[in-house]
Amino acid sequence: MFKRIIDLCLAIVAGLILLLPLMIVAIAVKLTSRGPAVYWSDRVGRQNVIFKMPKFRSMRVDTPAVATHLLTNPDQYLTPIGSFLRKSSLDELPQLWSILVGDMSFVGPRPALYNQHDLIALRTEKQVHTLMPGLTGWAQIHGRDELPIPAKVDLDAYYQQHQSLWLDIRILWMTFFKVIRRDGITH
Repeated sequence: MFKRIIDLCLAIVAGLILLLPLMIVAIAVKLTSRGPAVYWSDRVGRQNVIFKMPKFRSMRVDTPAVATHLLTNPDQYLTPIGSFLRKSSLDELPQLWSILVGDMSFVGPRPALYNQHDLIALRTEKQVHTLMPGLTGWAQIHGRDELPIPAKVDLDAYYQQHQSLWLDIRILWMTFFKVIRRDGITH
């Protein structure tokens, strides 16, 4: 309950501070490509419940609904500002909504796509599915897109066994520097 209160307070403050950048990015997405500014992705939440997670749309509307690394040539699907949105992590900002409504936390395992069956199965096997998914997490700061699925799940399990306010603060702090340096982003 304490973590939820902190998430709620931080999401409200961040939402207010980032309101103008959110509006600017939404307008930029609309002006540079066809389709909505926000893409609602089916994701796997706590206890493997599917929820709709918003992201600024960095891919064209005709992109297959699979993890980016599974696309033969992901660059062909990027919108004109898609690469910038992904490398700067600005595409993730609408997830503040998911934190506000209680589908996500600031820190936890990144929510899997509904069709990432191997990741979902391994997380379920290791009981990681009992955690609230997060905007960032222990696996995110240890490799992000570069990690194979078993390594991600091992890092998620480590987080589950060692979660604390101080670990969450450390993860948020490290995430800030990873985003600034664009570490671990492959698409």
